[in-house]
Amino acid sequence: MASDAVKEFTDDNFDAEVLNNDAAVLVDFWAPWCGPCRQIAPMIEELASENPSVSIGKINIDENPGVAQKFGINSIPTLLLFKDGEISESFVGVRPKAALQEAISAV
Repeated sequence: MASDAVKEFTDDNFDAEVLNNDAAVLVDFWAPWCGPCRQIAPMIEELASENPSVSIGKINIDENPGVAQKFGINSIPTLLLFKDGEISESFVGVRPKAALQEAISAV
């Protein structure tokens, strides 16, 4: 599933790993049955290995509905970029890697 570079976020560890993290964190909200989610998975892996100073991870919304509900995730894939525990960017649907890299570089 996720490589060593890509973290697995859950309802239990989300606050500690994302909201209480001073670094930038990119969260991929996904589900195993979602074709576009599987389509962008290699790009998420690449971004994680190319941006070691940024915490990049995935959260399975089927297994962890609490966080998805808290942030009003209605469509997947949805990518939220957090900085200092606040959402600084959000992307719904498949986006070009360059657009995501630009947002990561900006924080």
